Amino acid sequence: MTPDTTDTGTVTVRVLRGAYRDSVALMRVSRTVAALDGVRSALVAMATELNLELLADMGGAAPDGVGPNDLLVAVCAEAAEVRASALRRADDELAAMAAGAASGGSTGEDRPRTVRTAAGHTARGGRPATVALVAVPGPYAAAEAFDALEAGLDVLVFSDNVPVEHEIALKDAAARLGRLVMGPDCGTAVVGGAGLGFANAVRPGPVGVVAASGTGAQQLMCLLDAAGVGISHCLGVGGRDLSAAVAGRSTRQALRMLDADPATERIVLVSKPPAPEVAAAIEAECAALATPVHPVLLGASGRDIGAAAAEVLAALGRPAPDWPRWSPERPPAPRPGGALRGLFCGGTLADEAMLLASASLGPIASNI
Repeated sequence: MTPDTTDTGTVTVRVLRGAYRDSVALMRVSRTVAALDGVRSALVAMATELNLELLADMGGAAPDGVGPNDLLVAVCAEAAEVRASALRRADDELAAMAAGAASGGSTGEDRPRTVRTAAGHTARGGRPATVALVAVPGPYAAAEAFDALEAGLDVLVFSDNVPVEHEIALKDAAARLGRLVMGPDCGTAVVGGAGLGFANAVRPGPVGVVAASGTGAQQLMCLLDAAGVGISHCLGVGGRDLSAAVAGRSTRQALRMLDADPATERIVLVSKPPAPEVAAAIEAECAALATPVHPVLLGASGRDIGAAAAEVLAALGRPAPDWPRWSPERPPAPRPGGALRGLFCGGTLADEAMLLASASLGPIASNI
């Protein structure tokens, strides 16, 4: 395909129409290109609204009519020859992705083209597949996820922008089949020691995590790992799972799966603020399980993630350490009155901070 190209003097932007790629893989390409000599910054990503804002912050501009199914390749550098070289490197990296360089040696003839045939292909190789990871544009994610469920796989739906009615239908189908749907918009999971999405490298251990929050799961896993306690599985369920509409469909299934897992001695349930009626029903279900559950339903349980981690450690007979923390070299001078502002890279961490602040300062307004 012929890319659309724009140049603003120090930023060159190419757009490949309809060239969808997995966002995690694209982040690796971005890092590779950004590390080249003479490159100030690089962005290789789908043209979502957020990424278009990042492009504007770089000083670049995309052609008219781009959308989330189009691929952006942007390089910021003073020298035109550096930008040209960096774009060629990005092209090489993208070509390697398209050719299936990480496909484990599959040839064009035997490379599976659907989730269902991929499941069968892997089984013939001697190690049956158990989980499918779906990362396609949101409107098409349900079709791939249904295919995976019917092939006998649990599914992690990394895709965002999945209609809520698709999510409910998927999770109802998973319940009938005895499977689990992680997501949509599930960015973090650990299954049997294998990290999926934006997972942390943590030690194996006796604590299972069910998380309707990617950053919340990451914080909890890192706190436990710092204390010498590992994770059996971390099952993300998607940020909408404990909403009134979805009603905890995947949370219930994930809790039951961890309850049946002999390697899991304790379960922690982490969620951004849930619908009150869903929180009450889920907490009642937690109380009925054989495996003790520590719910951290922000705004409902009254606890934060750090307190839950300490509670789990105490239950396992382990002391809570002095958690790693960062403080500026020079404490900022206090300001008389005015706004309390915070910048966060995760919605759950922002919710947690607002809850902690409101406990001492009163109601906090947010703009997330």
